[in-house]
Amino acid sequence: MKIPASAAGRRRHEHTINKRTSDKLLTELPGKLQRIGIAADHGGYELKEYLAEKLREAGHEVVDFGDGRPKEDDDYPDFIVPLARAVAAGTMDRGVGICGSGVGAAVCANKVAGVRACLIHEKFSAHQGVEDDDLNMICFGGLVVGHAVAWELLQTFLAVRFSGAARFRRRLAKVANLENKP
Repeated sequence: MKIPASAAGRRRHEHTINKRTSDKLLTELPGKLQRIGIAADHGGYELKEYLAEKLREAGHEVVDFGDGRPKEDDDYPDFIVPLARAVAAGTMDRGVGICGSGVGAAVCANKVAGVRACLIHEKFSAHQGVEDDDLNMICFGGLVVGHAVAWELLQTFLAVRFSGAARFRRRLAKVANLENKP
């Protein structure tokens, strides 16, 4: 007699499949070089510098939207908004926004029509957010996530593509309609 899998068991199985899919993408995708915009305030400056260097070493074109040096009185919208506008306009393939917690960067970026940004601190969301929700910006907390983890998450984010499945396109159309309402 076959016993039906529990919901928790199914979720574990789905996570394993998605993890395998993500790991496969990281190793088998030809690693398209991209034009990546990156921005941070003083809380994310150190992580921004680290990730920008890693991206350059990987062969990506990196456009730094600032801050050019850490200043305690800088404000993340001054750097995140220009980056988000460039991502929305398509002049950047993807964007990386960083502030102290990552929350402000994500909130700010999502105020720009056409941007789908999310605070990411674990691998599943780094790939699922792109595959299902067509994320085009990833946000980190420079005071929250370590450099090595952020680099691993960023690689995952850059390696995957939107699946284009009908149900996800339908949902994204509903989200886009929100941008046109007061």
